[in-house]
Amino acid sequence: MSAVDDAFHGLRHMIASGRLAASQKFPPEAELCEELGVSRGSLREAVRMLSALGVIESRHGSGTYVSQLRPEEIVGSLALTVDLLPLSGLLDMYELRRVLESHAAAQAAARISPADQEELLGLIEAMEATADPDEASALDARFHAAIAATGGNPTLMALLGVFRSRSRAYQIFELPDGPELKRISDQGHRAIADAIVKRDPVGASVAAAAHVAQTEAWLRLYQPPVSER
Repeated sequence: MSAVDDAFHGLRHMIASGRLAASQKFPPEAELCEELGVSRGSLREAVRMLSALGVIESRHGSGTYVSQLRPEEIVGSLALTVDLLPLSGLLDMYELRRVLESHAAAQAAARISPADQEELLGLIEAMEATADPDEASALDARFHAAIAATGGNPTLMALLGVFRSRSRAYQIFELPDGPELKRISDQGHRAIADAIVKRDPVGASVAAAAHVAQTEAWLRLYQPPVSER
C-alpha cells in the first residue's frame, strides 16, 4: 500500500474503533503523522479522501473534526461512486432498489398523514399532466422521495436517492416510445399512490415492486444512452 493508503486506513480504524468519536477534534497533525508513520502530505490527502466521504469535516479556524457520522450522510456519499456506474452496473443494483422501494411504500402506507396524501396526489396529477420528459423525470424523483420521506427512515431515503440519481441519467421518456412508456409509468405511480392513500401496506409494496421491475425491464430492453442533460 502507498503512504496515503496507510494514512487513510489508519484514520479509518481510529474512527471505526471509537478512538476518534463523532464530532471529536483530531489530534495534532504531527502526532498523527508520527503514530501512522506517514508524511504530512500523505495525511492531508487521506483527510481529503475521508472528507469527500462525509466522515471528516474541517472547521475554519478551529481544526479538523470527525463528522457527526449520521448514517444518511454517510450513505449519501455513495453517490460519488454509484454515479459512475454504467447501465450494466446500475441494472445489477435494481434488485436491491426493488426491495427497498417496496419497503418504503409499505412504510409510507402505514404512516401517511393527510398532508402527505395531498402532496402525493398532487405530484401524481402533475406527472400525468406533463408531456415534457425533463419535468416528468423531476416529478418522478420527487414522488419517490416523498414516499421515502413519509416512511420516516432518513438513511433509507438517502440510499434510494442515490439509486434514483443514477437512474435519471438514462431517460427512457426521451426515446421514440417515450410517450407510451410514460403512460404506463404514470399508471404504475397511480397504483402506488392509491394503495398508500388507502393505507394498504401490502398493496403499496406490491405496486412499488412491480413499478421498479417494469423500469428495469425497459432499461434492459432499450439500453438508453446517458442523457446529455
